[in-house]
Amino acid sequence: MTTPYSPAPQPIHEAPSAGPAVDPNTLIALLHSIGSGVAANGQPWPERHQLRGRQMALADADCSLTGLRVVLEVLLAAERTRQNGEPEQYVGDRVMEGLIMAGVGLAAHAIERLQPAD
Repeated sequence: MTTPYSPAPQPIHEAPSAGPAVDPNTLIALLHSIGSGVAANGQPWPERHQLRGRQMALADADCSLTGLRVVLEVLLAAERTRQNGEPEQYVGDRVMEGLIMAGVGLAAHAIERLQPAD
């Protein structure tokens, strides 16, 4: 199994050597921080005794589980709307199935990232 490429950690808020300061809240800056292994709270994984690859795997699992929680909250609200709301407020069976599939995918990703590497 090949080892995934992981660039050296580098804070995204530091100014480039020849340019202006980078706003850490821009889309590109946030994508770089996510790619470098930030957890769901936007911070690097706090356990420093873990190997870098394991820190990234745990951060990925944390993000997946946070996403799973959001999907399940939306799914619960949609189900309560189906049961108690007006028929035109119900999102429909296709949306419900999509939310369930999103939850399955996020759970599978979290499980895969939590498995120890061989």
